[in-house]
This record gives sequence, C-alpha cells and structure tokens, in this order.
Amino acid sequence: MKRKGPTDTGCPVLRSLKQVGDAWSFLILRDALGGSTRFDDFQRNLDIAPNILSGRLKALDEAGLMERRRYSDHPPRDEYHLTERGRDFRPIMQALLAWGNRHFAPEGESVVIVNRETGRQAEPVMIDRVSGRPLSDPVFAQAAGPAASERIRRRYPAISEFLQAREAGR
Repeated sequence: MKRKGPTDTGCPVLRSLKQVGDAWSFLILRDALGGSTRFDDFQRNLDIAPNILSGRLKALDEAGLMERRRYSDHPPRDEYHLTERGRDFRPIMQALLAWGNRHFAPEGESVVIVNRETGRQAEPVMIDRVSGRPLSDPVFAQAAGPAASERIRRRYPAISEFLQAREAGR
C-alpha cells in the first residue's frame, strides 16, 4: 500500500499542514480573513474550479476552521464563516505574507499589512508573550512537550534538559 504522506507522530507542524497545507486552502483562508464568505466570491477571487473549491471548503469546515451557514433555502445557498480556530490563523497568514514580501518579491511588495488607525505599514514580528522577546532570538528552541511521542522525544530535548542546563550554567 502506498503512503499518502508523512506519518502522524503528534508533530503540531505536520498536523497543521494536514489541515491547511495546500495552496487552495491557504488562499481560501486568506480571502475569508479578508471578509469573503460566499462560494461565488471565493470562486471569482481565486479563479478556482467549483469542484476543487467545494472540496476545500468542506475540508476546512470538517477541520473546524470554517463553518457553513445557510442563507437561502430556495435555491439552497451557504456562506462560509471563519470559526475561532480559523480566525486564529490570521497571524500565521500575516507572517507568511511578510516573509514572502521579504524573500520572494523581487519586484516589490504587492500586498502589505497596515494599521487602520494610523495608515502606517506594519512590520510583523512573532514574540513571546511572557518575555516580549522575538521568537527569532536564538534563546528560543523547540522542546518535547508533555504529550510528546517517543519519536518526538528522541528528536527534541525535554524542557527539563533546558532547565538543567540553565542551572548548571549558574
């Protein structure tokens, strides 16, 4: 039997990619974050085949990122609204937009993030809420969490190892 992709080891990156890892799903979420809710709007904006759009909307609904709401019975028509889980995708989308502008836009920025109150362009940075330090700081590392599988524990040090190293460095 042929494998259909990487084995789920409990890795949060892999699990996230399984939900939104194709280009169409990302673009649908991008448009939904921009206010699109109707099938026709998504289809027009994305120039996507109806069968592909239907499949992706269904998958996003099943993943709990969007929810379908009926707005007309005759003919039957639905809208697709972001759930809290879907709205939580906004900073990821904005980070990807900024990263793409920085590294893959030789012609310049075609879309930017602006502050609606000031009109100034934003420069997104992901930070640790506790320390306020950017996550790009080398002080941050990935560690096996409490629910890590044995495979993940072999790949990443445990949090306790970081604490022990800190204590040894005192």
